[in-house]
Amino acid sequence: MKLLTHSQANTSTEGVLAVDNATDVLALSMDGVQRIDLHFPKFADGRAFSQAVLLRRRLGFKGTIRATGDVLIDQLVQMQRCGFSEAVLREDQDLAHGEALLRHFSGFYQGDLQQPRPLFARVA
Repeated sequence: MKLLTHSQANTSTEGVLAVDNATDVLALSMDGVQRIDLHFPKFADGRAFSQAVLLRRRLGFKGTIRATGDVLIDQLVQMQRCGFSEAVLREDQDLAHGEALLRHFSGFYQGDLQQPRPLFARVA
């Protein structure tokens, strides 16, 4: 997962679809879309997690899914497991600490979008 500061975030809108949390992503047209920006209006609002999973699993979206808004480093591991490929961190968040958190866990017991099979099925 690529982490970005606000100054590093590309503001180009070509091929970008910005989606608000109330949008039914299953009804979106993906023609020409290379990146989808999902917005976290506040830390406690997790609807963008569900949107990312739907985009990857049901629609098979292969492009970039970027987290924007109130993005804290506490959320990064879950974002990565739900299919986000980029995150624009809130300005008070430490980029280096976020990158370290992403490397902290070597694996998970449950399946996710990166590794759909749970650990017991991979070991057997």
